[in-house]
Amino acid sequence: MPRPETPLVRSLTNETAYRLRRAPFTYDTIGVTGPDDGHSLGDGFHHLTRTAVIGHGAEAFHTAAADLLSWQIQLRAGLGVRSSDQVIRSGSVALLTVGVGPVTTIVAPVRVVGVDTSADRAAFTYGTLPGHPESGEERFDVSLHETGAVRFTITAVSRPQSRWARLAGPLGCGLQSWVTDRYLATLVVH
Repeated sequence: MPRPETPLVRSLTNETAYRLRRAPFTYDTIGVTGPDDGHSLGDGFHHLTRTAVIGHGAEAFHTAAADLLSWQIQLRAGLGVRSSDQVIRSGSVALLTVGVGPVTTIVAPVRVVGVDTSADRAAFTYGTLPGHPESGEERFDVSLHETGAVRFTITAVSRPQSRWARLAGPLGCGLQSWVTDRYLATLVVH
């Protein structure tokens, strides 16, 4: 299967990056989606975990890891990305945007909580900042297993933050599930 064209990440202005790095997270338990955490943020938080086998072998893993750490999941899923860094690192900040045509309808500020890379894992976690419609954290994790299977796991813990997100109620959970499915589909690398 041919790889999709690599969309480009747009850069944030220095002023915007500085402002986002200083902004507080909109939730308390930073790192809650980590691999060893019990995902316990309390009442009102929706928990979502999805895993898919996206390829097989070391080459597929390295391709997926490179795409993961360069915002390609978000870009290929149809989001706009303006980031402080082309390659994700701990402390990177970004504005994720959703819109129709040239009109941006949702702006979602995030900051990367942590990055985990090893010979068989590439993962990063970002948390929501003020202005994001949700409050919580999302982890993207690509791993190469002993069997050679390359797995992509997304873990999200969130609750509505903005008024329109609260009004959306169950539709908001459905939208998050739909976006998560799009994320999973972007990284198939057989």
